[in-house]
Amino acid sequence: MKREKMTVQAGKSSRYRRKEITAAYLFIAPQIIGLTLFVLVPLIFAVVLCFCSWDFMNAPQFVGGRNFWNVFVFDGDVFYKTLLNTAIFILGIVPLTMIFSLGLALLANQKLKGLSFYKSAFFMPMVTSTVAVAMVWYWLYAPDMGLINYLLGLIGIEGPGWLADPVWARVAVIIMSAWSKMGYYFLLFLAGLKGISSTYYEAAEMDGASFWQKFKSITLPMLSPVTFFIFVMLMIDAFNMFDLAYIMTRGGPMFSTYSLVMYIYNQAFQYFDLGSASVASIVLVLFAGSVSAIQFIVSKRLVNYDN
Repeated sequence: MKREKMTVQAGKSSRYRRKEITAAYLFIAPQIIGLTLFVLVPLIFAVVLCFCSWDFMNAPQFVGGRNFWNVFVFDGDVFYKTLLNTAIFILGIVPLTMIFSLGLALLANQKLKGLSFYKSAFFMPMVTSTVAVAMVWYWLYAPDMGLINYLLGLIGIEGPGWLADPVWARVAVIIMSAWSKMGYYFLLFLAGLKGISSTYYEAAEMDGASFWQKFKSITLPMLSPVTFFIFVMLMIDAFNMFDLAYIMTRGGPMFSTYSLVMYIYNQAFQYFDLGSASVASIVLVLFAGSVSAIQFIVSKRLVNYDN
């Protein structure tokens, strides 16, 4: 009898276990299907296209390594400049956005009147049309009637040709991009600051700690997981720099704001060279993936997950 009961119970447990596993697979099925259809299949297709010639109209034809030759050698001057521009955008946008977003979050974390208005105002660029943002900044940078050069002229400084000079065009795109992203990351930093218990600061104040000491010893370590997340997201955003620069400069002057994503877009939809666009896109994936992997390796030493 005991064996029969144990056998029946084992059978029920096994059926219940199978139902749990089936339910689990049903819940994750939409994610797996989406990942397969919209990430894995396009990635495999892009790798195949690296060795093919395709113009959307005719069937793809195998060309071997010709696309790699076109990108790295024949069109090498432009392609390597896009890599340099992308690196410059990363080095400019990421720290600038993080510093100002954290600064705004520290200010907004104080007891201020009208805090809801400030939060909405800081977040507004994220919900504003990209075209509208780019056009407003285009007129701000205008050499003759632009507001920035006008204000500089009031204090006796001759404003630069923001969008006409290769160096200043990069600076202009970096400033505009950092401004447009600041609101979103400001809210993330503010949420992280709200999650830090006030008891830490009260204990530090009792020991006579200054604002900088509290910021260095409490805020930064406790905020490290949020900071790491923002850093990774900003790196990915900077790698994908396209819309604002494309609308305002079209990659000029002299390819100074020509990003890697802009190169991929032009190869695919202007020159209808899907093979070269696929090679450049794989380079983008490899660079972004390598940087992200390095970030996660370094984060194990720098990020405090035990808050």
